[in-house]
Amino acid sequence: MIKRWLKPGDILLIAMVVVPVLLIMPSLMQEAWNQPSGFFRGLARLAGVIGLSLMLLAAMMSIRLPYLDRLFGGLPRLWSQHRWVGFLSFMLVMLHAWGLSFSVITRGMEPAMTVLFPPLSYWPVWMGWLALALMVAFLGPTFRFAGRLNYQKWKRLHLLSAPATVAALAHTLPLATYPLVWWFLGALAIGAVIWRKVLSPSLGRFEYEVVEVNTLVRGVVEISLKPRGKPIQYEAGQFVYLTPFDDSLSNGVGEEHPYTLSSAPSDKYLKVGIKDLGDSSHAIQTIRKGSRVQIEGPYGDFYERHYPQKQQLWLGGGIGITPFVSGARDMAGQEKPAAQVHLFYLANDPSRAYFADELKEIAVKQPTFDLTLHLFREQGAMTAAFLQEHCPDYREREIYMCGPAPMINHLRALLMHEGVPASAIHFEVFDFL
Repeated sequence: MIKRWLKPGDILLIAMVVVPVLLIMPSLMQEAWNQPSGFFRGLARLAGVIGLSLMLLAAMMSIRLPYLDRLFGGLPRLWSQHRWVGFLSFMLVMLHAWGLSFSVITRGMEPAMTVLFPPLSYWPVWMGWLALALMVAFLGPTFRFAGRLNYQKWKRLHLLSAPATVAALAHTLPLATYPLVWWFLGALAIGAVIWRKVLSPSLGRFEYEVVEVNTLVRGVVEISLKPRGKPIQYEAGQFVYLTPFDDSLSNGVGEEHPYTLSSAPSDKYLKVGIKDLGDSSHAIQTIRKGSRVQIEGPYGDFYERHYPQKQQLWLGGGIGITPFVSGARDMAGQEKPAAQVHLFYLANDPSRAYFADELKEIAVKQPTFDLTLHLFREQGAMTAAFLQEHCPDYREREIYMCGPAPMINHLRALLMHEGVPASAIHFEVFDFL
């Protein structure tokens, strides 16, 4: 059970927070013991150490190197951790400022103001306030109470994380007991930001050309891409960042967006299924043949190939069917796939099951692949009885889901109610990737 929830990368993340805390604990305990206000000051310093560690960690986690994300259970899981780490960092930095204020307020208002807001020549303190102000600016609007940000605004706001990190280091280094620790962690954090924002657009992407745009149904296309140079190497179920450079597009030119691959790794062309879900995905429906795109990746560990021997149950709907199309196409080209798979294709009606015909052909030719079509308008929401009828051993299988959030929420609740352990249910969420 621990191996399922705790990934190898998680241990590294924990160590990067624990080490600075262990180094500073002796001095914090001595300060708390010897000074009347030492407890609050020690608490404030501890909050600052952990907050800065998490802040640097969040910057490191943004590096987005292909295959590195597999150590953390895939990029969606890593990004989810990144958001929580950023949020905790912000709260602890706020606690750091509050604790310092409380520890000096007993001296009187004037001495307290001098400590908190010293002359401008004492710049390390002002660098701390600058770091906090920048964190408020780029993290505050991303909280749920501020409403949902669009993708472009979210990316622009997060550019402020780089100067916030530099300001936090400038605040800490002159005051730190062990500056080498912060130099090391700071170098890793800044290096990750430089790779992500400066180097990866030119060094970490593959050049491709659009050779076909196949309209599956209204608002859904599958784009076929031919490599202009070295092709990307990937596994079924993974996703990439695609950046189009077709000047005729009404939106999204030069912008990177994540899309799941629908092709098999052995296919001649790279294929991406895209549904009209926003300004950029709407515009790319009309991308021209021959236009240039850049591909970055691959990312993700959707099928978690640590359990290839177990039979699998796939539940896909909407554009979330694409990783399963990739997996089915991959199985079609194998003489004897490692696992037996049963795919439930969830759609509103037959017209929205746009990959159904191809998947039926694969099911006929590949004995280890079964397909069941579930139509919401005819059969209602998925039920345990339907699963039991078509896949009696579904409770013993490793389960993979991808699709709209309401579908995922319904299926998770249904499966767990039927006794399927949460550790056997896998899904990916692509918010703000």
